[in-house]
Amino acid sequence: MQYVLSYDIGTTGLKSCLIRIGESVELLGGEYETYNLYILENGGVEQDAEEWWEAMCKSTRRLMEGKSISPEDISGITFCSQMQGLVLVGRDGEALRRPMSYMDQRGAREMKETEQHGLQISGVNAGMLLRSLRATHAASTSVKDPLWKYKWVQKNEPEIFEKVHKWLDVKEYLICRMTGECIMTPDSAYSTFLYDTRKGRGKFSKELCKMYGVKYEHMPRIVGCTEVAGTLRDKQARELGLTAGIPVYGSGGDATLIGIGAGAVQMGDTHIYCGTSGWVGTVVDKQLVDIVSMIAGIVGAQEDRYNYFAEMETAGKCFEWVKDHLALDEIDIYLSKSDVEHSTEATSINLYDYLSEVIRKVEPGSGGVIFTPWLHGNRCPFEDPKAAGIFFNIGIETGKSQMLRAVIEGICFHLRWMVESQDKKIKTSETIRFVGGGALSEVTCQILADILERNIATVPYTKDVGAIGAAMLVAVGSGQVKDLSSMKDYVKVKKVYTPNPETKEVYHRNYEVFKNLYKSNAKNFKALNS
Repeated sequence: MQYVLSYDIGTTGLKSCLIRIGESVELLGGEYETYNLYILENGGVEQDAEEWWEAMCKSTRRLMEGKSISPEDISGITFCSQMQGLVLVGRDGEALRRPMSYMDQRGAREMKETEQHGLQISGVNAGMLLRSLRATHAASTSVKDPLWKYKWVQKNEPEIFEKVHKWLDVKEYLICRMTGECIMTPDSAYSTFLYDTRKGRGKFSKELCKMYGVKYEHMPRIVGCTEVAGTLRDKQARELGLTAGIPVYGSGGDATLIGIGAGAVQMGDTHIYCGTSGWVGTVVDKQLVDIVSMIAGIVGAQEDRYNYFAEMETAGKCFEWVKDHLALDEIDIYLSKSDVEHSTEATSINLYDYLSEVIRKVEPGSGGVIFTPWLHGNRCPFEDPKAAGIFFNIGIETGKSQMLRAVIEGICFHLRWMVESQDKKIKTSETIRFVGGGALSEVTCQILADILERNIATVPYTKDVGAIGAAMLVAVGSGQVKDLSSMKDYVKVKKVYTPNPETKEVYHRNYEVFKNLYKSNAKNFKALNS
């Protein structure tokens, strides 16, 4: 029996989770704290490292209050974190500037100057592309990749760049703050596109660093996800309300651990995540890459296993957007002149349950209205930071309820597009595990099953599967559990949704139109958003 403190570090907030691992995995409690996302006019998206730390301290103290479990009972600290951020630290381990989010797009000029010249393949210089593919089985093709954030600071903030000691990702910064150790796990290292995967778990490539103009000495040492990175220091333990000396594990990113927490850990297992962003991941044993569709077999926590990974920038964020801009007060959410979203009364209606009931009453196909969920550009199966959302085919009879359903269907159409893109090179599973906030809605689960024409399985703790996956790293690292592939025995299916054949015709029709909308509007997006 072990007690693990697992931190789920998201885009706009973090959750501190206390997890018990015995014959099964049990979430004993969780506390949530928010922080800011600073969106700048020049395409920058930043966060504040001190806000991260303050949120950790507040939520950890609340989590441990009143618990029969004391800090001395905690056997390990671990993280499931947002990825592809950039945190540049000095020799004291302090952040030299506000961390740059995975959503940051400021490096477009640096990307163009560095690799968009000469003979190009998928927008990358052919020679550079081949060298990158040979070493990493991937290539940096998105302006949002951390490499271009690094290059942007190098060019535009030279006085800060001169002070850089190490390049860290989000959880790596927090591990450094806790332990004083500058490390990076293989999954985070892989997302820098400077990590040579040819020799075992690999190391940073001096050749690629030189090719991109990155200082090799800025790269931290590699530590495995299930390895101990260091121990909690005295000052940080006091601030968190914990005991010094607790082992802090290398941990992993959300793209690494959510599939593990979902129980999708064996060869060919596919999972779909719908949170702020969304993705499709399938476990494979080879580092495949589809440079056209922007899908790659990314390095994860399992030895000799990779996650064939297709990502969309905004998934659940679209539903949040529609809640803010279409739903509140527009479809009588303020029932009896009371805001049910923020009401503390026990009898109040949950906003998302209410919206699900509204959507449930709308006919599949939303009356021909189609929504594109590209509210912050898109990555797969096409890379375009200029792509945007569309409500298409609105008529005089269209109502807001149809538009609400069209948003959910649009997210699911895009997920189907990514599943089909994966199926060009691999075989995705017939039953797909669906996790994240989107999986809390039975209506969304059924729509996803209908549109994908696959069985959709949900699991317990669907919003906390990342923290559950992170806790399993401690179980494996400490020797309690043999390996991560056994996670399937710990995560049981909660419910399975089967496709409704009556929706097939209308969804197939709308899906074909959905795919054509990008091709028809790519030039328009560029004209309006450049």
